Amino acid sequence: MGGLDVSGAAAPTPVPREHEESIVKYMILTFGTQQEFDGMAGKPGTTSVWTAEDFAALGKFMTAFNEELEKSGELVETRGLVNPVHTRRVALRNGVTAVTDGPYAETQEVLAGYWIVDCASFDRAVEIAGRMSNCPLPAGTSEAYADVRPVAESQADLDF
Repeated sequence: MGGLDVSGAAAPTPVPREHEESIVKYMILTFGTQQEFDGMAGKPGTTSVWTAEDFAALGKFMTAFNEELEKSGELVETRGLVNPVHTRRVALRNGVTAVTDGPYAETQEVLAGYWIVDCASFDRAVEIAGRMSNCPLPAGTSEAYADVRPVAESQADLDF
């Protein structure tokens, strides 16, 4: 059943319970902004609200978060992603492969990292992602959020 998210927008309908039983892996995606990556990297012309203490607190939180998931047996894989400036978008345009360097001017957010978790339910995956709201962030950074999506194990999971 749908609901309202914190913005007041209609929340998507969750995976139907009967279909959820076949899905045990979920991807949790976290996002940031190119400006935050630039500031953290000390790029000339940018200022960062991140201090050495902020980085240390973030690292401590993520280490503990990942260790808890590993101990529970729910962590399959997790990775942070390098600066989005190293992104390449590959697309087919008029029958020709086109490669564009990132970041993209129209992009307000960039993928920062991901977790693959193997857990009992979609609700549990959402609960895990919700724990990331406790991650310490300095004032002036974008609001932290995560997307949770079921991972298809077979074509039947795709709902086509």
